[in-house]
Amino acid sequence: QVQLVESGGGLVQAGGSLRLSCAASGRSISSNAMGWFRQAPGKEREFVAAISTNGISTYSADSVKGRFTISRDNAKNTVYLQMYSLKPEDTADYYCAASTVRLGVPMRQHQYVYWGQGTQVTVSS
Repeated sequence: QVQLVESGGGLVQAGGSLRLSCAASGRSISSNAMGWFRQAPGKEREFVAAISTNGISTYSADSVKGRFTISRDNAKNTVYLQMYSLKPEDTADYYCAASTVRLGVPMRQHQYVYWGQGTQVTVSS
């Protein structure tokens, strides 16, 4: 069993930056592809970014490409989401998730089996 805890959310002005962290416990996540998703008020949860088990491959949604970077530190059992040039439309609850996929970068929610409780990001205009 894997427990995931997100942190780093908060209130930031448009154009600002935040770094989200996802700390895993229970066992190592080095064999899990990891992802970030978000859910804005009144909207469905959507894919943000994913990273392969070794951190070499990443993929981001078009809406955040060039502004958000996903990374991981397997020694620390932690995944990060660095967010730059934040926009009001980035306002959402951000969730970290662990996938059972061992190759590639999964983008579908059903490919993820462990989820954190989320951290709130609010971007003011």
